[in-house]
Amino acid sequence: MTVSDLEARQAIIDACLEMNALGINQGTSGNVSRRHGEGMLISPTSTPYETLVPEDIVFMAWDGEVDGRLPPSSEWRFHLDIMKARPEVNAVVHAHPTYCTTIAIMGRKIPAIHYMVAVAGGSDIRCAPYATFGTAELSAHAVEALRDRKACLLAQHGMIAVGSSLSQAMWLAVEVETLARQYHGALQIGEPPVLSEEEIENVIKRMASYGLRDNGAAA
Repeated sequence: MTVSDLEARQAIIDACLEMNALGINQGTSGNVSRRHGEGMLISPTSTPYETLVPEDIVFMAWDGEVDGRLPPSSEWRFHLDIMKARPEVNAVVHAHPTYCTTIAIMGRKIPAIHYMVAVAGGSDIRCAPYATFGTAELSAHAVEALRDRKACLLAQHGMIAVGSSLSQAMWLAVEVETLARQYHGALQIGEPPVLSEEEIENVIKRMASYGLRDNGAAA
């Protein structure tokens, strides 16, 4: 294993630990992947993040062939399908944040209640229909919900955020959970007003260089 391989694998472990430290995930319910060579690296299934070492991170080729001493995350399918469908995506973060999941339980999208919705790429953050975890059906729903978007909710499940790097995807995951919390709070008062499609398009243009900057690497 090369130094770059070790660093890539350690970055996934660090991201898993960060998810829980930030409060956007609990236990081992979340999973993280990043593009790597002719496939991707992904966190293993049902393994406490605190015990992970780089050798535990699983490599999966684009054809689904696995190289690792542990099984990949049970959600490997949508990680793989998202990266295959979206060449610009180098990292995927999936978690069960409390407010995102609450909104997703209700089958709601997050509308343009705040201009920061635009960081996910459009005028809303869609909610993919429910399907059993780990299935091809759920993967297809997720890929569709992410069309022209960088984040989506999964009905009765959680949230997905993608990025050109792992740090970008993690940053976006936190932003989406913040938006979900704001939406949830507004709903306690009533149905909130939303910004127009035109205004969100204006915001997207003005945000061309907004957000977490990275050097284009997948870290």
